[in-house]
Amino acid sequence: MAHKVYGAIVSAVRSGRLSEPFDRAAFRRACPGLGSGTYNAFLDKHAVGNPGGASELFERVAPGRFVCVRPFKYGL
Repeated sequence: MAHKVYGAIVSAVRSGRLSEPFDRAAFRRACPGLGSGTYNAFLDKHAVGNPGGASELFERVAPGRFVCVRPFKYGL
């Protein structure tokens, strides 16, 4: 599931549907059809320095604002 969500975000950033830095509302608009909990938790769960040790895919640049870590992960 995480790869699907991350792939949708990377695709949206590359296509210009999602501008960085982005917030949860922009993520929801650019990547519709995901579970509601995904929009609330995914960015924080995968932010650099997350306490759970999850993959670090996003950097928090301001409260509630994120950019994708470069280079993109998983061959995307």
